[in-house]
Amino acid sequence: MGRTAHAFWVSAPGAGEIRAVELPEPGPADVVVRTTYSGVSRGTETLVFRGEVPPSQYTAMRAPFQDGEFPAPVKYGYLAVGVVEHGPPDLVGRRVFCLYPHQTRFIVPASAVTPVPDDVPAARAVLAGTVETAVNALWDAAPLVGDRIAVVGGGMVGCSVAALLAGVPGARVELVDPDPQRAEVAARLGVRFATPEAATGDCDLVVHASATDAGLARSLELLAPEGEVVELSWYGDRPVRVPLGEAFHARRLTIRSSQVGTVSPRRARRGYAGRMAVAMRLLADPRFDALVTSEHAFEELPALLPRLADGTLHALCLRLRHPTA
Repeated sequence: MGRTAHAFWVSAPGAGEIRAVELPEPGPADVVVRTTYSGVSRGTETLVFRGEVPPSQYTAMRAPFQDGEFPAPVKYGYLAVGVVEHGPPDLVGRRVFCLYPHQTRFIVPASAVTPVPDDVPAARAVLAGTVETAVNALWDAAPLVGDRIAVVGGGMVGCSVAALLAGVPGARVELVDPDPQRAEVAARLGVRFATPEAATGDCDLVVHASATDAGLARSLELLAPEGEVVELSWYGDRPVRVPLGEAFHARRLTIRSSQVGTVSPRRARRGYAGRMAVAMRLLADPRFDALVTSEHAFEELPALLPRLADGTLHALCLRLRHPTA
């Protein structure tokens, strides 16, 4: 087992590099994981890459195994899948998921990894953290049989939420996004698609995940009286204009937040491990492959993230292949 690994660091806002990392000696309760794939969580990681985490959120936005401090230099990320090379006998040789940054090998407590079920390909398992967010969103939203639902924002989180909502019996589920290319993804997920101007109104529930003022405003417009918007977007340090005039009060609308850092109180007895286990079981569904729209070698990440951040690289989940040796 090599003692040197390589990790991606945001060296300064808008710039990144791959650095050599010396691994410590693993403790008796640790695992050594050789990474096979990692995934870029486009919304949050591009905010971090651009240096847009507000100082008031430095503590709240720390990734579980982050090194460095915001705004930079910082090693950030949380979608990693690999094989356990060293650790407890019941884990050695197993594929695992971990909320770890982009690094070719890493050492964490054995309790920090989640085994990947045999029926979930490792390449799909990089979505576990995003699907976990979607699970928490549904626990917060508590959709009902037959609900009329819109998901505004067809990024990784929005598409994951739409995929889960498609299983609500009798529900009308529509994915809303200005990019007409998301129609193909929606079809693969088993939900309807509409651009914002063509979206179907009279919704009981809208899940907002576009991280734009326009998306939030349209979410409110799509609600029926007494309807609710569940807000999943994280805006970094940008101020947000919320249209609370017009019919907001007369129609008795509600906006409530959902954030993966806290397990929904409605399911608090499950805890974080229970929520991740649910996400892993759900990933046996091949529909989630629709969320991975770009795959590259890990070594390309310093050149790829600037393109993700400025929008010239269009991808839902950017999946990275790590060296096999």
